[in-house]
Amino acid sequence: MTTNAAAFAAAQAVIPGGVDSPVRAFGSVGGTPRFMASAQGPYLTDVEGKRYVDLVCSWGPMLLGHQHPAVVEAVHRAVDAGLSFGTSVEGETRLAELIASRVPVERVRFVSTGTEATMTAIRLARGVTGRNLIVKFAGCYHGHSDGLLAAAGSGVATQALPGSAGVTEAAASETIVVDYNSPEALEAVFAEHGESIAAVITEAVPCNMGVVEPGDGFNRFLREITAKHGALLIWDEVLTGFRATATGGWGLFGEVEGWTPDIWCFGKVIGGGMPAAALGGSAEIMDHLAPLGPVYQAGTLSGNPVAMAAGHATLEHADEAVYARVAAASDAIREGLTSALTAAGVDHSIQRAGTLFSVAFGTSADGVKDYADAQGQQVFRHAPFFQSMLASGVYLPPSVFEAWFVSAAHDDAAVQQVLDALPAAAEAAAQATPQG
Repeated sequence: MTTNAAAFAAAQAVIPGGVDSPVRAFGSVGGTPRFMASAQGPYLTDVEGKRYVDLVCSWGPMLLGHQHPAVVEAVHRAVDAGLSFGTSVEGETRLAELIASRVPVERVRFVSTGTEATMTAIRLARGVTGRNLIVKFAGCYHGHSDGLLAAAGSGVATQALPGSAGVTEAAASETIVVDYNSPEALEAVFAEHGESIAAVITEAVPCNMGVVEPGDGFNRFLREITAKHGALLIWDEVLTGFRATATGGWGLFGEVEGWTPDIWCFGKVIGGGMPAAALGGSAEIMDHLAPLGPVYQAGTLSGNPVAMAAGHATLEHADEAVYARVAAASDAIREGLTSALTAAGVDHSIQRAGTLFSVAFGTSADGVKDYADAQGQQVFRHAPFFQSMLASGVYLPPSVFEAWFVSAAHDDAAVQQVLDALPAAAEAAAQATPQG
């Protein structure tokens, strides 16, 4: 049996920073990253054999829990038939039909990552409108393509980076960044650049600067102002899609208010833990993609049969009972979290988006409304809080700028382990100082 420290040292010798995604390096929480060896239900087990209640859930995909029998069986059947063909497979059609039965899209194009989905959505929006400018919100993360890696959240926020080296001024110049939850800022941008704006891209609910709830009517306003100016609304549900609710973040807003976006981006859950993502929309818009239209997109592993099988099995088994269990576990942990922090005298706010939630320290007065609020919180309290939970066998997102996830496999025992760990973690947060 190896150790986490030995595994990390070996990784650092051959992988930049020892990780393939920056937040995994534990840069904002300190200590040694955990190298996981297996998972089952609501639990992860690391290379040292220690088991943790998993509140990351592979950043969303494990809606049913790890190693759900139906998903595993579907993947095994797909693998037995072949890993990849470089051709179309019927599994693509079945998953596209299942997605279209959940949300109002007429066409779905599969890709392998959320970054590909949003990147393609932007290219498509430009191709449809003949315009160049894209508007995004500060703190919203839409993958690491050049034009969107500006004032992003997630790992960028964790490392306090304003963007990234290697992103040219030319690429950045076609992206306009405005404050989230500010209709006035967006109105000013459209007043000045309206005829050049191809699309506004937004997370259905921002979850990469922590969860930030849209203000009352804000998402509806985005639909109205883009339609008014002939721009498209790109609805990024890579993280929230079929996660926040059975119909994703759209289920919290558009479904109840009677509107739809122009282009949807999906990921995470639709791959069931395998690399898969997609964009979707009306036939009128989506048929601009090659081979029917002039907007080119391709991918050797797009629609991979194994990923399609995992995603279909996950969505197929995500019934009302699954979402009810996820909601119950999420509510119990969220309530326990705020009770423990309140008892320890830790100022905080809890943001939520359906079954997703996050904690922000030192923000009880007004909560977190935008990226400035997220950055202005008492970040120093998160590291000791995280390390205390980790020592108690609870694996949290190793960044305060991330959402917490639960699954339908989080039963009473798993939830209770989290609740039992919270008081000590809250005390650790209470005793933290800006100097650590």
